[in-house]
Amino acid sequence: MSAPNVRAVLFDLDGTLVDTAPDMIAALNQLLDEHKLAPLPYALARTQVSHGSSGLVRLAFPQSQGGDFERLRERFLSLYNDRVAHETTLFAGCPELLDVLEARAFAWGIVTNKPGFLTAPLLRALLLEHRAGCVVSGDTLTERKPHPAPLLHAAALLGMAPAHCVYIGDAQRDIQSARAAGMPVLLASYGYLGPDDATASWAADGELAAPLDLLPWLGLAPIRAGQA
Repeated sequence: MSAPNVRAVLFDLDGTLVDTAPDMIAALNQLLDEHKLAPLPYALARTQVSHGSSGLVRLAFPQSQGGDFERLRERFLSLYNDRVAHETTLFAGCPELLDVLEARAFAWGIVTNKPGFLTAPLLRALLLEHRAGCVVSGDTLTERKPHPAPLLHAAALLGMAPAHCVYIGDAQRDIQSARAAGMPVLLASYGYLGPDDATASWAADGELAAPLDLLPWLGLAPIRAGQA
């Protein structure tokens, strides 16, 4: 499926636009070290990064519940906040992708469940805060993905109908949110998927093995030297 009427692209953040795994896993292993526990293997922890602080802390401390779990989660967020952009980068191909979208007058924005106090400094460090046409964080509204409200809000901020936007994400909640919003959706299979993710059952409109695979889906060609 392609969508010739799409004029805006909305990105999930962690695992889709930005590779935050190095900093998030480093913070998690620092938390484990504080409790005199061994670090988790990077490949295992990476599969939970898109599930945020709750998914990572649950992986590292599977027996923790209630108040203990919440204290661990808050400590993790504090540790992560201290290093939110030490090793985090855009995924390979995303800088070029954003350049093409902007040159071709496509609006783009970000819809993430990451809280705003982490999203804002991260985008600032990556020099993206003034490029994105909109940023909807996990606490911008009272609802978060998989609820459709964040995507509908982002489309409204861009002045677009939902059907004229495409959402790209690497988690099932991303597909569910876009479906509920009436928005085309593509799975970022280069993101933080795990072996138990039954992605075929999520019914995305397509799959991106790499960020630049979005260009042919949109009917766009890469910009070559000398082109505007």
